[in-house]
Amino acid sequence: MTTLEDIKNGASVRGIVPGQPVEVVSVEWIGDQAINLVYRVQGSGVAETTLYRDDQARIEIDARGRAWSFDADGDLLRLVTEANRIKLAHYFDPYLAIHTSLVDPLPHQISAVYGEMLPRQPLRFLLADDPGAGKTIMAGLLIKELIARSDLERCLVVAPGSLVEQWQDELGEKFGLEFDILTRDMIENSRSGNPFNDRNRMIARLDVLARNDDLQEKLAQSTEWDLIICDEAHRMSATYFGGEAKYTKRYRLGQRLGEACRHFLLMSATPHNGHEQDFQLFMALLDGDRFEGRFRDGVHYADTADMMRRLTKEELLRFDGRPLFPERRAYTVKYELSPEEAELYAAVTEYVRNEMNRVQRFAAEDGKKRNNVGFALQILQRRLASSPAAIYQSLKRRWSAPTEVVHQLG
Repeated sequence: MTTLEDIKNGASVRGIVPGQPVEVVSVEWIGDQAINLVYRVQGSGVAETTLYRDDQARIEIDARGRAWSFDADGDLLRLVTEANRIKLAHYFDPYLAIHTSLVDPLPHQISAVYGEMLPRQPLRFLLADDPGAGKTIMAGLLIKELIARSDLERCLVVAPGSLVEQWQDELGEKFGLEFDILTRDMIENSRSGNPFNDRNRMIARLDVLARNDDLQEKLAQSTEWDLIICDEAHRMSATYFGGEAKYTKRYRLGQRLGEACRHFLLMSATPHNGHEQDFQLFMALLDGDRFEGRFRDGVHYADTADMMRRLTKEELLRFDGRPLFPERRAYTVKYELSPEEAELYAAVTEYVRNEMNRVQRFAAEDGKKRNNVGFALQILQRRLASSPAAIYQSLKRRWSAPTEVVHQLG
C-alpha cells in the first residue's frame, strides 16, 4: 500500500483525480497525519488538496519522483556547501590566512611564508630575520595557512618561559587560534597519562621540557605533530670544546623535537655565534645527514640557502619601498673635558696601567687569569666614560672587597 511518505516531488500519482494521474508539484506536511499536496493535471492547471492517512488506500504511485528532486533540509545543504567552499578557498585565494587574520603583514613577512616556507614539503627551516621583523606574525600566518589547506591539525610551540603568554595572546587575538600553555596541573591531571595527546594545539616552556626527561619521553611517545615551532632557537645550541662536541640538555631536546614532527621551524635572530663548527651543529637539528660530523675549514661548506632566510633591518622595506627602520648612522662626538674630569680620567688611566703591569708580573704563567683580570680593569675605563657616578661606585666596590677579606681573616 502506498503511504503518504511515498509521495515525492515530481511523482506521478493516481487516485487524486478520477481516471488520470497527476504530477506532484510540492508536498508539505501538516503534523504527521496529513499532507498539503500541490499537483498538476495534464492539459490543465495546478490544483491543491489535502490528503489524510485514511486516503492512503485509494492512492497509487504511478512513477517515482525524479532522481534529482530535492526535499531534504535546505539549511543542512547550505552548511555542507559552505564547509566545502571554505575547505577549497585557498585554491582561489592564495593568501587566505592574510585575509582572515587581524594583521597587515609587510612584504618580507608575506615572502617568508608564501615564498620560502609553504612550498617546502616537509618544512625544515630556520627563520633568522633581525629582531623586530615580526617572526611571530610569520609563524601565525604559516599555521593558519596550513590549517586552511588541511595540512595541519596538531601544532606545538616551544618558547622561553617569558614568552609563552605573549605567544598565546598573539595567536589568539591576531589569528583566532586558541593554544593551551602546558602547565604542571595539565601534566599531573592528564586523562590519558600523556598531556601531549590531550590537546592538538599547545605551547610549552623550553626549559620545562629540557630539564624533564620523563616529559620528553611522553613527547616522543605522543601522536606525531604536524608542526613544531621553536622560538629563540639559538638557546638549543651545542659547542665544540677541546676537539669534542658538548651537547646541552636544550640541544638534546631540539633533536627530539625534530624527530617528533613532520614540519620543523626554528626561529632565531642570532643563530650564528661566530664559530662555523657550532653553527653546523645547530643546523644539524634540521638536517642531521647534511651537517653530520665536525666542520673543517676548507673541507666543509655549510650551504644553508635552501634551509634558512636571514634579512637584516636595512633590508626590511614597506610596500612603497621605504625602509621599515630608520637608517643607523654611527659617528663620534668630541667634547672637551673639564679640568676635574681630565684629572679623574688621568688618575683612573694610571691606576689601570699600574694594575695591568702587576698582573703581567704575577700571572705570567696563568694566561686565563691574566686575561680575566685585564678585562676587569678595562671595564673601569668604560665605567669612567659612562659617568663619574658609575666609576665612583666601581672603585668603591673594588676598594671595599679586599678590606672585607682582611676584616674576616682578622
